[in-house]
Amino acid sequence: MRARLATDFERFGRAMPPDPAAHVRETYRIDLTARYLGRAIPHPIGKGSGQLSLNADQLETDRAAGLAFVVLKTVIAEDETGAQSMGAWAIHETRMKVERRAAADGGTGWTVTWKGRGWDRSFEDYLALVRTGADLTRAGGMLAVPSVKYHLPRLGEPFRAAEYSYTTRRLAQAWGDGAGELPLEKDFSPTLAGDALADERERILRWLREVPGEIRRAAGTIPLRLAVKLMNARFDEAFQREMLAAVRGADAVVCFNRLWDAAAGVAYGGLDLSDRNLRVLRAARAERLPLPPLIGTGNVDSGRTALEYARAGCESVELHTGFQLPLAEYPAGDGSRTQRALHALFFHPEHGLVAGLLDLEEAGVLHRRGGELRFLDLCEGAS
Repeated sequence: MRARLATDFERFGRAMPPDPAAHVRETYRIDLTARYLGRAIPHPIGKGSGQLSLNADQLETDRAAGLAFVVLKTVIAEDETGAQSMGAWAIHETRMKVERRAAADGGTGWTVTWKGRGWDRSFEDYLALVRTGADLTRAGGMLAVPSVKYHLPRLGEPFRAAEYSYTTRRLAQAWGDGAGELPLEKDFSPTLAGDALADERERILRWLREVPGEIRRAAGTIPLRLAVKLMNARFDEAFQREMLAAVRGADAVVCFNRLWDAAAGVAYGGLDLSDRNLRVLRAARAERLPLPPLIGTGNVDSGRTALEYARAGCESVELHTGFQLPLAEYPAGDGSRTQRALHALFFHPEHGLVAGLLDLEEAGVLHRRGGELRFLDLCEGAS
């Protein structure tokens, strides 16, 4: 198997197989089936919300590459008049800067810096993108998930129900029938950590306890599956676990958005992000916090890092930075950045998913059932 993996790594660097998860299952007897919001997906690798998921061409490129799911750029909720209480987040993106960032332990990772925030075009344009995503989902090629930033009140302030209701209803109409329940991510943006809105712990905990219920009330009878994407707050890791425990009414939690650099006024990723996220998730498991299904995010820079998130209980992972590195950083010599990233994530002979799962089998951590290793067994065995 190791020799075959080395051969696959070399040849797929020129052209990836049309269905990499199927190839892995047939060749290595490894079932990479994962889950996002209760839906079975062919493997655990998806794309997080951002500048790489804001038009139909990007979605088609990802579908052709074999990505399991894509979260669309985050739209800012509005009411029937077009008023947006969180309109400060509808800021046009500056050019993204991909750069290395040193970690506290001396290691070096990658981060992407930009000054923009959420969707800055019209809501009608976003609904058109949702319709495109629903068509892709309906065709069975790739799950496309809308993402929303809804009103977040101060303590003692009511939620703006009109924004919740109008935005959710229009998204459901755009999603339509035949693509299953509306999947939705509620995005607690990483830039929120640098805003005065998030400078009080009790205010954040109120959001986590009450926002999912507000979204469900807004949905009414609309069939909906809700993921809450949590930010990294400016407080300590104990509070990060308190945030996890506070979430009520979500079908999944995405853990965790980027860190905040107060001096530079930007959110950032890299090794410090994945180290902190994994520490928090492992501690939450050790404390036996009652948690919904988890989705990992934050510096998923290799298949092995994805497996570390799985061992902490995550049923799939979202990447963003990994899909926009300089071309020279990918071992593949051809294809889109999505294809090149998936090539390394799947087939790298040391750091890829296949190599990592074979190592876990040799170590006695993971065992074959019916002759197969199963990715989800790793998540379900997390402790």
